[in-house]
Amino acid sequence: MFLTGKTALVTGSTSGIGLAYARALAAEGAAVMINGFGDAAEIAAECAALAAASGTDAIHSDADMSDPAAIAAMVRTCHDRLGGPDIVIANAGIQHVAPIEDFPLDKWDQIIAINLSSAFHLMRAAIPLMKAAKWGRIIATASAHSLTASPFKSAYVTAKHGIAGLAKTAALETATFGITVNCISPGYVWTPLVERQIPDTMKARGLTRDQVINDVLLPAQPTRQFVTPEQVAALALFLCRDEAAQVTGANYAMDGGWTAA
Repeated sequence: MFLTGKTALVTGSTSGIGLAYARALAAEGAAVMINGFGDAAEIAAECAALAAASGTDAIHSDADMSDPAAIAAMVRTCHDRLGGPDIVIANAGIQHVAPIEDFPLDKWDQIIAINLSSAFHLMRAAIPLMKAAKWGRIIATASAHSLTASPFKSAYVTAKHGIAGLAKTAALETATFGITVNCISPGYVWTPLVERQIPDTMKARGLTRDQVINDVLLPAQPTRQFVTPEQVAALALFLCRDEAAQVTGANYAMDGGWTAA
């Protein structure tokens, strides 16, 4: 297990892609702090399973990703209880679908805070610890929407383009410290986040649920298949390996060919 002795902190990881990251990292021996909301008993069971897989500890933080102080406190708690963090994955994200002229202002502010600003606050807190250790891996879950746009997703597309720029900047600033910073940009992954945006897309476009899935989501991906969380997590594992030490500032598309055109 090549991550034995390392600690990973993954935001937005009580379900979906984030949980797949946590499971993959634990399976390679990393102690893991997961973050997010959900049923307390289910989260406790997941932490127990992660600890069993890694042979070390796994803990949970319910830090609010819209609160910079809570994010900094989460990183300190991770450091104090587990060490590191050696690996941080900025994965927390929310979505809202509406035309610009109807886009609720509070939703805009919330999406920018959780999808973009939280990654900055996470890096700001973790990078000094990584510099001291002379090793670190920072991964941001971007999106195909970091590379292209879709209608009715102004806040999400803006945030994901911002994530790509933030990662490039952080990569340049940390390049001589044994730290790499990269983005993974999945296409449509069948997760709760994607499932929850279907009703809004139905409303915005006047479509049925099946039409949204078959005529809006999957046609964007030439493979006509959803990306799986496990596929995204496998790429993250590669980026954590020593063999990926010279991979930094990159944005990896995993979108079934969506952004190839």
